[in-house]
Amino acid sequence: MTTDPAPFTAADYAARMAAAAQSAADAGLAGLLIAPGPDLAHLTGYRVTAETERLTLLVLAAGQDPVLVVPALEAPDAAKAPGAAALTLRDWADGKNPYAVASPLLDVAGRFGVSDNTWALHLLGLQRELPTTSYVPLTDALPMLRAVKDERELQRLAAAGEAADAAYAQVLHLPFAGRRESDVAADLAALLRVHGHSQVDFTVVGSGPNGANPHHEAADRVIRQGDMVVLDFGGLRDGYGSDISRTVHVGEPTAEEQRVHDIVRQAQQAATEAVRPGIACQEVDRVARAVITEFGYGDRFIHRTGHGIGVTTHEPPYMVEGEEQPLVPGMCFSVEPGVYLPGRFGVRIEDIVTVTEDGVRRLNNAPREMAIVE
Repeated sequence: MTTDPAPFTAADYAARMAAAAQSAADAGLAGLLIAPGPDLAHLTGYRVTAETERLTLLVLAAGQDPVLVVPALEAPDAAKAPGAAALTLRDWADGKNPYAVASPLLDVAGRFGVSDNTWALHLLGLQRELPTTSYVPLTDALPMLRAVKDERELQRLAAAGEAADAAYAQVLHLPFAGRRESDVAADLAALLRVHGHSQVDFTVVGSGPNGANPHHEAADRVIRQGDMVVLDFGGLRDGYGSDISRTVHVGEPTAEEQRVHDIVRQAQQAATEAVRPGIACQEVDRVARAVITEFGYGDRFIHRTGHGIGVTTHEPPYMVEGEEQPLVPGMCFSVEPGVYLPGRFGVRIEDIVTVTEDGVRRLNNAPREMAIVE
């Protein structure tokens, strides 16, 4: 098993905040405004467990110290965050105007990048205080802010991937036929936690015709002998994500089912082998799609080939047509082609991979052949 990674230090978070502030300046922004969510966790280590109407806001700008504006009653928790020593806390008490506390930290005519999940309540409050400021979402301004992982982040992603592999290996020995999809989903969630996950984000179990819906929610359908079953599950371990898909069969598959599975496996292999520094994200999608189209199922591959992963299980970069962002060593994302035949069955095979200096490394290594379950 991968060993538990060492904790990030205040110096790690200081370096991230400085790099983010400089990236904002390079993009022509006056700074960044980061609300509770994945960007705040990545930059400071502070995870707000219950977001409320009270303003919490990290203000970053090149040439000035980072400041985290927090409600006074939450300041003790913020002060315990791993990156707290690398920033200044500025609290505000109930009954006071939090935007009057935050606004002096901002350039009165600046254009700021704002984390995507910032509440409109807070953005409008800042605009009332500083009507000449303007704002742009980070997805538009700095979409690659969290995309390139350092070595210690890669260790966490590798550990999460190894845990997901272990959960898959164990679920294959549990019964499928005669049980509800939701029962198998509960097994997967429990196994992820056994293998170190603190958070389970999704456990898709799509049996028979339900497998033709890529985002099917595990339901009360009873899995039957002869069903294809799509398994797609993941969550967070040590703050970093896992996401794996495999398609299994209850009993022996038909020749057609085996053929479709083999096509998807070939597409997944080809797309993974195409990953290397410098190629555009869309090229990964094109390679996978070309294989599936060659065998006549192009119109049944109905989603992008992949998405980034890090402190969340879905984030930039995206492996999709039109995304011209070049791949860079340290980027991590899924490669997950699929074929979906409405009313019949679906197949998806997914691994998390990372771009290396000269190619690609898989972070999932569970067998990709179709497993037979009982």
